[in-house]
Parts: sequence; C-alpha cells; structure tokens
Amino acid sequence: MFKVLIVEDDPMLVALLEEHLNKFGYEVRAVGDFETVLRQFEQFSPHLVLMDVNLPRFDGYYWCRQIRSVSTCPILFISARDGKMDQVMALDNGADDYITKPFDYEIVTAKINSLLRRAYGSYAAAVDAADNRLLEVNGLMLDSDRLQLSFRGVVTELSFTEMKIANELMKRAGKVVSRDRLLEAIWDDQAFVDDNTLNVYVTRVRKKLASLSIEQSLQTIRGQGYRLQPEWGQPD
Repeated sequence: MFKVLIVEDDPMLVALLEEHLNKFGYEVRAVGDFETVLRQFEQFSPHLVLMDVNLPRFDGYYWCRQIRSVSTCPILFISARDGKMDQVMALDNGADDYITKPFDYEIVTAKINSLLRRAYGSYAAAVDAADNRLLEVNGLMLDSDRLQLSFRGVVTELSFTEMKIANELMKRAGKVVSRDRLLEAIWDDQAFVDDNTLNVYVTRVRKKLASLSIEQSLQTIRGQGYRLQPEWGQPD
C-alpha cells in the first residue's frame, strides 16, 4: 500500500482528500504540527507528499526544500496560488507537479498515480498483497519484475537471486526465515548448493539495504536463519 502525507492546514480539505484517497487504497496521514513537518515525514516515510504553499510559520516551499534534503519522493503541490511564478518557485524548490485550487479530485488521483509510476516503476493499483510483483514493508518496496528495491525515492538494482532472498525476508518481515526455506526459494535442489553461497547472497542483500540507508535490520539468528526487522519505518 502506498502512503501519502498531506501537508495542508485546511481541516475540511484534508478530510475530503483523506476520504477520497482511502477509497483508492492509499494509506493517508495528515501533518498535525506544522513546526515539525520534516520529523513527521521521516517517521511516516510516505511514498508521496501533497503540499500546500500557505502554511503556518514556514511555507510549503521551505518544507519542500527540507524534505528534498533527505528524500527524492514525489511532492505534489496543491495551492490556491495560481500565478506562474508560484508554480515556478514550487518546481525550483523541488516539487514534481503543481495543482491549483479548486481542483477535481479525480485529477489529483491521476496526478498521484502518474508520479508514483514515475518514481516507483509501476501503477499504484498494482500494489496489492496478493500481487507478488510488488511488495511493500514500512516504505521499503520490492519490484520483482524490475529486480529493484526502493525506499524514499532511492532505487537499487538486484540480481535475480538477491530478489528471491529479499522477497522471502520481506514476506515474513519480523519473523525468522530458516536457511532451508531460503535455499528452497532460490534453488530447486538444495543438495547441489554450497551452504556458504547463501551467506554470500545474504551479505549482498545487506549491502543493498545499506545503500538505501536501511542498516542493521537484516539479522542473523544463529542456528535458525535470518530475520528482517522492519524498524526503519517506526518513530524514534
């Protein structure tokens, strides 16, 4: 499920956006404290941000720059400001697109889907627990077709074997996955596999996770197997 963070100070508009986006299967959260937008962004780890320009204390341009300092996730501005320079400033500060109020909610959804396709390589509607092509755990996305792992807009490439290991670990995130289970998922006949080979591939998956700033989450459980502890998406 894709996660959308709304940075908007109009509670009625926020409620309408939440209701509409929930119908399409998005997990939606609205910023409650406009002094700590970046902290809330990092805690929620959204796949996309809806951002207003006029906000209490700091404007949307400021928060867009702050988010861009830590993430490349799509940012879609929604604002009553309809001047050309307002849109130019948004794009110059790191926004991906801009919609003026009042807007059609179907247009907002189409824009969101387009940005998610561009950022994560597939249609938002394709993110489904029953669809093994895309798997998401606390913002970490595995695309089995494209052999890619992505987190907060950063993408790393996987080999086919690395993808199979990541898939097994993510499907059972928080639980121990035995070495035998991983071997069964990767090779048809375990008897022809050197046990050290699995260690090599697990180490490679660890490095790929580290490249996404997810470190020390893939744990070795001595005598049992491995566990992917999904704590990277939790609040501090």
